[in-house]
Amino acid sequence: MWIAFALISAVCLGFYDVVKKVALNGNNVFTVLFLNTLFCTLFMSPALVATLTDMGSNFVKPENHLLIFIKAVIVTSSWLLGYFAIKHLPLTIQSSINAFRPVLVLVGAMIIFGEQLNTLQWIGIILGFISLLWVGFIGKREGFSLRHNKWIWAGLLSVGLWAISGLYDKYLMTRFKPINVEAWYSFYQLVIMSFVMACIHKFAKRRSPFQWRWSILMISVFICIADLTYFFALAEPGSLVSIASMVRRGSALVAFFYGIFILHERDVKLKIIDQCILILGVFFLVLGSLS
Repeated sequence: MWIAFALISAVCLGFYDVVKKVALNGNNVFTVLFLNTLFCTLFMSPALVATLTDMGSNFVKPENHLLIFIKAVIVTSSWLLGYFAIKHLPLTIQSSINAFRPVLVLVGAMIIFGEQLNTLQWIGIILGFISLLWVGFIGKREGFSLRHNKWIWAGLLSVGLWAISGLYDKYLMTRFKPINVEAWYSFYQLVIMSFVMACIHKFAKRRSPFQWRWSILMISVFICIADLTYFFALAEPGSLVSIASMVRRGSALVAFFYGIFILHERDVKLKIIDQCILILGVFFLVLGSLS
């Protein structure tokens, strides 16, 4: 069942990247992110109220709130970097960078959870790094140098933080119910972004304009469903964070096809080669994890 949850999460994450691209095109990143955290908190408010009124809840203890706050800091930092990257980079390039996450998660699972890598998994990791270098080659052709472009580095840092968050989720799912984690980390994201918006309002002399779009609301809808289904997957007995993360990265295909067929982005053949390398790498990772 946890594989099914991971697949649903993957599809929702793909549409999440698409609506992000639509919402952020020429728009203010900070305001869009603030509204996303606001909508996510509103969606999860019934769960927040339930934990506040339940005296037997884990969230009576302050130390448990600290654990969720750490999650919120990691995810908010990842989102902020990722939002800037997806605003300024072609969607096909950013989706390929995002697809590198399972490689990082697998390495992290090996280090933190003691998961051992076999030959097939090492082949998958090597293919993942080859794919990343191929993205750098494509980006250079399109004027986005892997070495010098700050938006590519923002995307890579976002991916790294997301991988850390994914590994941290496995630990959180041993302590809390998935819906409660989603509710409270959404709330603390809103607290963080409210502070950020207050600082921007006070200190920033120039701010880029903001335009409301319904795609902003859909960002929150898709990420809430994607996160909840991922948490449910990790909470299932016998679930493996490495495989769940790999399955989840199928989301890159949704964003990739949107960039090719709707946005008509360049270097289609080269990007298809990159996706094939990625898919082959994930195939070896999954095959190695199941063997």
